[in-house]
Amino acid sequence: MLRPMEGVRVLEVAQFTYVPSAGAVLADWGADVVKIEHAEKGDAQRGLVKALGHDVISKGSTFAPIMEGPNRGKRSLGLSLEKPEAKEVLHELIRRSDVFLTNFLPAARRKLGIDLDDVRAVNPNIIFVVGSAFGHAGPEAESGGYDGTAYWARAGTADALTPDGAVAPTPPPGGAYGDNIGGMTIAGGIAAALFARATTGEPSVVDVSLLGVGAWAIQLNVNLALQAGKALPKFAPRAGGQPNNPLTGNYQTSDGRWINLCMLQPGRYWPDFCQAVGRPDLIVDERFDTTEKLMANGLAAVEEVTAIMAGFTKDSWFAAAEKMEGQWALVQDTFELGNDPQLQATGQVTDVVDFEGNTQKLVANPVQFDRTPAVITRAPQFAEHTDEILSELGFSDEKSLEFKIAGAVT
Repeated sequence: MLRPMEGVRVLEVAQFTYVPSAGAVLADWGADVVKIEHAEKGDAQRGLVKALGHDVISKGSTFAPIMEGPNRGKRSLGLSLEKPEAKEVLHELIRRSDVFLTNFLPAARRKLGIDLDDVRAVNPNIIFVVGSAFGHAGPEAESGGYDGTAYWARAGTADALTPDGAVAPTPPPGGAYGDNIGGMTIAGGIAAALFARATTGEPSVVDVSLLGVGAWAIQLNVNLALQAGKALPKFAPRAGGQPNNPLTGNYQTSDGRWINLCMLQPGRYWPDFCQAVGRPDLIVDERFDTTEKLMANGLAAVEEVTAIMAGFTKDSWFAAAEKMEGQWALVQDTFELGNDPQLQATGQVTDVVDFEGNTQKLVANPVQFDRTPAVITRAPQFAEHTDEILSELGFSDEKSLEFKIAGAVT
């Protein structure tokens, strides 16, 4: 199995999900990712006991998806960067690393001696990577934020999805939604920086902001708004198809499920659809027997399709649509997605063995090499690899004990 980052050494000084998820992707791709956690407190995300109303740790296990997702495949070192005794370990790690990855704010980086100039003074050839809320310049360059603020609210998606007159803005569809998209973006930026260093010999500084990632995600709308000189109109969610195309939209089945039809060429797909649902009469219906008539009488066609879809259950629709050419999808919940046969077949939901030896499930990152699923290993326990890493760095047992007595490592 190709692991294109094999041999790449990443030093991660980050917490929560946004930047750590980038480290997880790099680990999936074969990189050796050493995660520095505070020697006493660890990653702040370890302290969360509830997420989205659920316990974050499985019963009888240390397996916590909130930590496993963004930290699988890494090694953990407990290091108190604020202590002078920690500098020796930190600098040795920097010397041996290809990438320095952080989401600490500029003030914290300066205080701890891990800003660009500090790190490059130790290793001039290192790629320096910062994931921020709002970017490296401008009036908010020193400010922090989360995906809910920078990616979702600030970057336009919340407003675009909130109908006029709503009681509140539409919330993100899931926890760490922008964080994981941003982490994948950072991983791609690091891959490009490594390629550039290999071909030019020059190390890069990589900056990715949640605000920038959010703007990129909704760029078509933003570009059209800039062209128009005003915000685009918003449309409230509605059942049924579009006025000029009954085969694009959301239709409800008799058992309360939603089917999304997305057949962008109504004339092409209308006969096939009508045959599949047992209504060949609609093909020759004088209201719909040409593409032009179908589009002109779209609302009437929507009424017909609404009644047709209401006569199906989810399962009977699947059976009817099995040989239909047009594009459609069941609106799935997250549990259904985790068990989606396509994700299962491609290895995008994969097994991971937790600390206790139990097999658990995690979503793999969406990039595969040579059509081979990623092999994922669990996230580290807090400071699990401190002794191992100190030994690799060449520190004796006596020196490691000195670090521990001083409270620099744990």
